[in-house]
Amino acid sequence: MDEGLSVTTYVVLVLTILYILKLLTSWKKGNVENFPPGPPGLPLIGNLHKLNLKKPHFSFLELANRYGPVFSVQMGPRKIVVIAGYEAVKDALVDHAEEFGERGKTRIFRDMDKDFGIIHSRGENWKVMRRFALTTLRDFGMGKSSIEEKITEECDYLVERFASYKGKPFDATMIMNAGVANIIVAVLLGHRMDYEDPEFKRLISLINENVRLFGTTMVGLYNIFPFLGFLPGGHKTVLKNVEESCEFITKTFVKYLKNLDANDQRSFIEAYLLRQKEEAGNPHSYFHNDNLTRVVRNLFVAGMETTSTTLRWGFLLMMKYPDIQEKVHKEIASVIGTAQPTYSHRLQMPYTNAVIHEIQRMADIVPLSLPHETTRDVMFRGFFIPKDTYIIPLLSSVLRDKTQFEKPEEFYPNHFLDSKGNFLKKDAFMPFSAGRRVCAGENLARMELFIFFTSLLQKFTFHFPPGITDMDLTPAAGFTNMPKQHNICSVLRV
Repeated sequence: MDEGLSVTTYVVLVLTILYILKLLTSWKKGNVENFPPGPPGLPLIGNLHKLNLKKPHFSFLELANRYGPVFSVQMGPRKIVVIAGYEAVKDALVDHAEEFGERGKTRIFRDMDKDFGIIHSRGENWKVMRRFALTTLRDFGMGKSSIEEKITEECDYLVERFASYKGKPFDATMIMNAGVANIIVAVLLGHRMDYEDPEFKRLISLINENVRLFGTTMVGLYNIFPFLGFLPGGHKTVLKNVEESCEFITKTFVKYLKNLDANDQRSFIEAYLLRQKEEAGNPHSYFHNDNLTRVVRNLFVAGMETTSTTLRWGFLLMMKYPDIQEKVHKEIASVIGTAQPTYSHRLQMPYTNAVIHEIQRMADIVPLSLPHETTRDVMFRGFFIPKDTYIIPLLSSVLRDKTQFEKPEEFYPNHFLDSKGNFLKKDAFMPFSAGRRVCAGENLARMELFIFFTSLLQKFTFHFPPGITDMDLTPAAGFTNMPKQHNICSVLRV
């Protein structure tokens, strides 16, 4: 060995060479007969040089036009299958729900959750935690009038905060995050949190930063080449943020342990801790602290991020299309007047309901969905897809499928209205995904979107700040499609 070469450098060099040899070997073994077609790739990097790593769904949409609704892409050493368009995605997630029903393994998510929790867990752990979460959330009011009361109460706080700006420009990001988050917080903790609570604000900022970092090139490369984990980058910040949020959750449920009462369960955490106590003698129980911290964090993130981001897109689109905003105002005045909006009002408000659905379609919040994985070998639409293949259901291609939507690239509420102006359901409306892994909070999100949107449009007219006549609708870089940073003006209606 060269005396000038340190032992550490030598070890890293040897490990790197071995890793490259392993990649080359797996590359040669990766050829599967009758596998979905895709662009030719280079050794080691595959098709990475041809993909938009910050917004890969743009690249996948182009590839779908070239190779059809079922195609493959080489992401480093891993071959993935992308499924595009309404018919193919429905076929995979609904008609072949069992075969395509596992969660895909993504390195950054496995580092974060260790396969615990709900969103990124797999197998029996996922089944047990999801079943418990759905049952307990229903017990605490999800889909019932009690949760609707929490939403309408939170609307009062939001209206008060929006009104405090007296029509002057402000950034609604943190306010909407806090307002929407408070609904799931009330269920998880048993009470809402003040918008200015420093711990609450810190928790929200950690989530926002992680969602942004998930879309960075370094995190993407780390997922493909985990051996790059020693390099500085967003992947390290993500894990540090997750650790901090888990510490907050742990501190919270330790506090609840002191006053645990089996006859008076007031929160999701208390219900979990009581179940944990009941199964204390079972060495195979899934009700341990690692699952609790991850389930609570999963529910908090899922219960805040997508709904608050959709509402922010809604205000932006109302500013951009004031004629549509005015039609919503008229329907609210006609049907509700000055009364408190309720979820049942949507049945009498087809136009407003259509606008909310079109906001969700255009926002396209999670364009790649969350990754799936095949549970067994499967013949799918004429192609052979082996067990454990990483699957991307391209939700963006469903929400913009020109065979399902007349003007897929335009904001056009008539997509959800029939010729008589009645609300029209669309099977291709899949913002919550579909099948076994459909969003567990879909019903809550639908209720929140309608009541928050209608309550704020009842009270305010939304305008661009002075001097601004239009705004760029290109999403910011991130795991979800978020609006770029912008200010809004909310003027009280008289």
